[in-house]
Amino acid sequence: MTSTPATRATRLPSLTGLRWIAALLVFAFHVATMRIVAEPGVKAVLDRAFALGLSGVEFFFVLSGFVLVWSYRDGEPRHTFLRRRLAKIYPNHLVTFVVALAVAFWFADPVAPWAAIGNLLLVQAWIPVDGYFYSVNNVSWSLSCELAFYLCLPLVLPWLRRARVGVLWAAVVAVPLLILALWPAQLLVPEESRWWFTQIFPVTRSVEFWMGAAAAELLRRGRWRGPNLAAASLLFVAVWVVAAQWIRAEFWAALLAVAYLLVITAAADADVRGRRTPWRARPMVWLGEVSFAFYLVHVLVMTTVLRLTGDWGTGLRGWWGPLAVLGLLLLNLLLAAALHHGVEMPLMRRLGPPRRARPAAATAAPAPSVPAPRAAPAAIPARSVEYAGRRDPG
Repeated sequence: MTSTPATRATRLPSLTGLRWIAALLVFAFHVATMRIVAEPGVKAVLDRAFALGLSGVEFFFVLSGFVLVWSYRDGEPRHTFLRRRLAKIYPNHLVTFVVALAVAFWFADPVAPWAAIGNLLLVQAWIPVDGYFYSVNNVSWSLSCELAFYLCLPLVLPWLRRARVGVLWAAVVAVPLLILALWPAQLLVPEESRWWFTQIFPVTRSVEFWMGAAAAELLRRGRWRGPNLAAASLLFVAVWVVAAQWIRAEFWAALLAVAYLLVITAAADADVRGRRTPWRARPMVWLGEVSFAFYLVHVLVMTTVLRLTGDWGTGLRGWWGPLAVLGLLLLNLLLAAALHHGVEMPLMRRLGPPRRARPAAATAAPAPSVPAPRAAPAAIPARSVEYAGRRDPG
């Protein structure tokens, strides 16, 4: 697949839909690790099928880097960009933070005050202590990483825009190698901090973000080379199956980073060319839009329900286990939709910077066949794709 030069005025709804797949992978991973299903046969299938579901966060980071670079408004002041990003992530974070504290109080769970403050300020991922980086609403550690990426992106982007194509390709190729290098590198870190170093530390996790960023710049210039969406999807499924069955843990993260990137770029290229994809169907786009809220609530909801019912750590026998998983999925989706539509979207509009009128040239996306090589693209609406709002990036 050879991409055509594109502009940020081109929406990427397929990437919104792909966000739901990433969120679902993380949900399935936690379903397996929480042992909700006790039936041995069904549990074995879940464990085998979603053992790599933890890499859904890797998917999020690669996707976030891609969409933020794609949609970044050249010339936008750094403080405006950061305000937009904080208006996206912080309202949901604050609501789930307060709810998680209330749940901890209800169950008389101890909460270290300094850990709670670190979580509230989204700096917990920088603290290599288990009770700190996994504090309060523990999945918010990834928001701590995202905030670090947001702070860095306006500083790095001017260099990224000027970088030669060969340098961008070198960045894409280097990231899987860096992920592989983390395994021997962690031996330099105290044993009790190795999980934090490889899985939580924002500097470590940033390589996935920058991989997506470099690929977005390549596609933006029309210089991306990769398989089409059908081939990329088949390759992803093959990598997932092979990695889950036969590949050691120190290798599968690097392989999946490549597989995720190929799917993301192929889906984006299909959107640029105006081609239909399964990920841009309206239900998938809606699910992708609520996926950020879904991610923030899902562990909190599942642990709370299981503790209230007395099934925490024991699991449910027979068909009760799969039915409970389905029920929890629907409950999480319902609460995520309420959080998205009742908190996330209204406060993004209220707290985010005023939207500027787009230039006339950006009011209609150009046909993919019209060349615009290396031209600085027109601005995309802030709410286009990805993490940061209704079809919004990040």
